[in-house]
Amino acid sequence: MPPVESKKEPEVVDLTDAASRTPAASVPAISFVPDEDEGADEGDDVDLANLSPDEESNPVTNSDQASKQKNKKKKSKALSKARKKLSAALVPNSSSSSSTSATTNTSVEREPNSTTIESDTLNPEVVERLRAEVAKQHGDKVASQIKMSQIADVIEKMKLKEVAKGNVGIGGKNKKDMADHKFWGTQPVPKLSEEIEADQEGPIEPCVPRSEVQQDPYPLPKDFEWCTLDLTKVNETQEVYELLTNHYVEDDDASFRFDYSSEFLSWALKPPGYFPSWHIGVRVSSTRRLVAFISGVPTDLRVRQKTIRCSEINFLCVHKKLRSKRLAPVLIKEVTRRCHLEGIFQAIYTAGVVLPTPFSTSRYYHRSLNPIKLVEIGFSSVPRSMTLARMVRLYSLPTATSTPGFREMEEKDVPAVGKLLRRFLTRFEMAPHLNDDECRHMFMSGRGVDEDGVRKGQVTWCYVVEDPNTHAITDFVSFYSLPSTVMRNPKHNSLKAAYAFLYASDVVFPPRSSTSNIEEEVDFLPSWHEESDVARSALKRRLKELFEDAMVVAKKADFDVFNALTIMDNNLFIPDLKFGAGDGYLNFYLYNWRIQSIEGGQALVAPQLSTTIGGSQKSIGNGAGKIEPGIKDGSGIGIVML
Repeated sequence: MPPVESKKEPEVVDLTDAASRTPAASVPAISFVPDEDEGADEGDDVDLANLSPDEESNPVTNSDQASKQKNKKKKSKALSKARKKLSAALVPNSSSSSSTSATTNTSVEREPNSTTIESDTLNPEVVERLRAEVAKQHGDKVASQIKMSQIADVIEKMKLKEVAKGNVGIGGKNKKDMADHKFWGTQPVPKLSEEIEADQEGPIEPCVPRSEVQQDPYPLPKDFEWCTLDLTKVNETQEVYELLTNHYVEDDDASFRFDYSSEFLSWALKPPGYFPSWHIGVRVSSTRRLVAFISGVPTDLRVRQKTIRCSEINFLCVHKKLRSKRLAPVLIKEVTRRCHLEGIFQAIYTAGVVLPTPFSTSRYYHRSLNPIKLVEIGFSSVPRSMTLARMVRLYSLPTATSTPGFREMEEKDVPAVGKLLRRFLTRFEMAPHLNDDECRHMFMSGRGVDEDGVRKGQVTWCYVVEDPNTHAITDFVSFYSLPSTVMRNPKHNSLKAAYAFLYASDVVFPPRSSTSNIEEEVDFLPSWHEESDVARSALKRRLKELFEDAMVVAKKADFDVFNALTIMDNNLFIPDLKFGAGDGYLNFYLYNWRIQSIEGGQALVAPQLSTTIGGSQKSIGNGAGKIEPGIKDGSGIGIVML
């Protein structure tokens, strides 16, 4: 649409409310989705004896088709609901100079590469409804002057705003009222509307002696029975792998599905001191087929100044055809019971959807390593403003690492890395406390096995920087592998994704506190948001160097994309290294612990080269990110949830 020109003062039209009611693109939850309502219309009258592995391994199944039909119905209902509400969606606001507006002799265009939504990819039905409402309220002339770029900008801004407020979850999934969360309304979690003061942080329900904990497992529906998976056995680990591969997280278009390897599961679920009884499965009694799973591992978690022994809950998965059997709530109650038997009464978990009640929300960012493949599998597309060849040049990386002393971590480095990491993590409001044995497992056990010069089954890539003069370990950086299966693509069957993991650098330490000369690392550093601009700038430079080297390593290892959340200090390197904002959000939750909110890093606003990633609108940054005025560029979350 051409620039708006008018000789009279224009009427200012607020598109915000209307945009907030439009259905957003749907993307998968990332970790843990404990809601008994999921899949309520699936699984009735299922032939339990015929849940065949062959059917599940087929990328295009009847279940996939049923899921598509179900999603289509949901979207249709959302459109109908939005249509009814649009009459009150557009509110004149002539006093606000910052509102999206039509201005005299001025083109209200978005800044170049500033929006993650391409105007030509907007749902035409949504656009027409918006224009119709503008015409109804303000006349045809004003409606004709509304630019597609304005609509795209407002929808994107509202999507971020509503997630930050907790009104929607990942991909715009609506938050329910507490009354709608039948299961969570019975659990010791904060209410959605609850205001928490600093002196109220702590347990919601008291710990109880083991003798007062329910001793028997919770009853299951008829035809099902409990089992405990022994992940030291290859065949049982393989069962968990197959269940997750076929029934865990995938995108709404059934184009990509997480592919947790057996090596990944062994690494993630068997840390030092793990409880085998926390690897919980449900089997069909008649066939012994594994149809549901949930897991927990113990961890020491520092929440501000308090350290609590808690469980990290993950991998809740129920067979697609059985999601009306209400197995998820029973799985959650059973893993909770087993945690209580070990004297642990708190848990941390994450979800893409909004449940009662997240204390933090972070956003996913993506950095292309193999643009050609990402385009071929439909994970991304070439922006209108460039060619594929230019896109490849844009995301090219050096052929070798550049940081002096950068090398792969070795067994001998564990004590120094542990000391460095523990001290670095004191800067965050929430972080794990990892002893050396846990560091050894986390950073060394996932290296894979060398076979004829090739590393097989590698899960983690961990690197240190050794000072060439003092030989002290000054920096540490790591990432892990989590591939996805590519469905229905004639050329590729796997997307190799690297995820930013834990890291540390001594550039934020006072001069006296180098890793080599401190006896204890328990003394706290200033919080990340209290650090000086000089310290933040030094850390930004260092993290940019470390993660560029990490991406060089990932590129050489044939990874296709490098992912990072807006946690820790990731916002310091995300814009400059050409990460682009995704529309995936991860909500953080604590069970039986009342907590004030913690910054999740969503202050970052990175100019974008808009593209379509993962079947829904995402973007690739152009290296010129900025931070919302008055907000520090960081997050208080120092834990990485797998």
